[in-house]
Amino acid sequence: MHGVPEQPDRLWSSPEPRRSYDVVIVGGGGHGLATAYYLAKNHGVTNVAVLERGWLAGGNMARNTTIIRSNYLWDESAGIYEHALKLWEGLEEELGYPLLFSQRGVLNLAHSLQDVRDGVRRVHANRLNGVDAEWLTPEQVKEVCPIVEVSPDVRYPVLGATFQPRAGIAKHDYVAWGYARAAAAMGVHLIENCEVTGVEVAGGRAVAVQTTRGRIAAGKVALSAAGHSSVVAETAGVRLPLQTHPLQALVSELLEPVHPTVVMSNAVHVYVSQAHKGELVMGAGIDAYNSYRQRGAFHIIERQMSAALELFPVFARAHVLRTWAGIVDVSPDASPIVGLTGVDDLYVNCGWGTGGFKATPGVGWCYAHTVAHGEPHPLAAPFSLERFTTGALVDEHGAAAVAH
Repeated sequence: MHGVPEQPDRLWSSPEPRRSYDVVIVGGGGHGLATAYYLAKNHGVTNVAVLERGWLAGGNMARNTTIIRSNYLWDESAGIYEHALKLWEGLEEELGYPLLFSQRGVLNLAHSLQDVRDGVRRVHANRLNGVDAEWLTPEQVKEVCPIVEVSPDVRYPVLGATFQPRAGIAKHDYVAWGYARAAAAMGVHLIENCEVTGVEVAGGRAVAVQTTRGRIAAGKVALSAAGHSSVVAETAGVRLPLQTHPLQALVSELLEPVHPTVVMSNAVHVYVSQAHKGELVMGAGIDAYNSYRQRGAFHIIERQMSAALELFPVFARAHVLRTWAGIVDVSPDASPIVGLTGVDDLYVNCGWGTGGFKATPGVGWCYAHTVAHGEPHPLAAPFSLERFTTGALVDEHGAAAVAH
């Protein structure tokens, strides 16, 4: 689908919250909205409320760099991210809404012999899992993205890259609006300006949430609150092994089309794509300190800019238009936590670090199944909270690149 349809005043209604729901989802970002949609569509559960303390998709969903890929190292990660990518490929048609999903490919650059070894290993692992992946020489990198500097005499020479042709970007706002509109049409209540201040537990199960708009009883409570997941879970007596950090990004002024793909570099900590309007969208590594503020430190931007100019000298005269940060929840193994908690009827979906957007349809599908059936979806089962006591970690620090 191309172009933007004529917009009504609102894509969904804004109802007063009922006194009780079968399922209350805490967090109205992409994951919360997708979960509500698949609860209704796949499982017939429509007495659902999505509670958002601000406005729908105003948190990380509005602040991310929109990269979509599934080229993760381990089988468990490949399973859920590839499921998401396959859903992405049919999502515009399913939701009946333009998402500007562009499969322009993603390059992960290698700058050292260890990068090369890790990249080639990941390509083989991807292929074994049915994920499209190629190893490219520096000359082939230049063919895919002519503006990348591949000469051997720079500080970070490009020795090669992994390439996933099916990867790409989408318009984050449209994704949220598409899911919100479709969920509301099936009877889901989307309630904005409704902050959850506590989860009420009685007899070992979650029975209600306390909100700034009153108490709302719930058959089940599904947390999907990104960087604030640990704060909300703690009100139910559940401690999550998460750290919350700011993650910064920026965009340039509008430019003519110069950048045909997505380029990521772990070694120089920058990833760059060009949005449909023309701005360059750049992300960096997370700020080292813990914070719930949606802003970051200037030195991160400074390093991000120097990294970008190492790879793309053509950007030297581009102007930064604006910068911002989201707050990301990082788990010890750089993989998400999806599933049950020690409290009955309380579910958690968190720990996505900086990789939440690309997983949106996949985790929405799996989390909805988990909540509807009270047991983990097979693709989400490896990401249970128990893995931090059993030791069955899914360590994706490498394939997550700059922790996303």
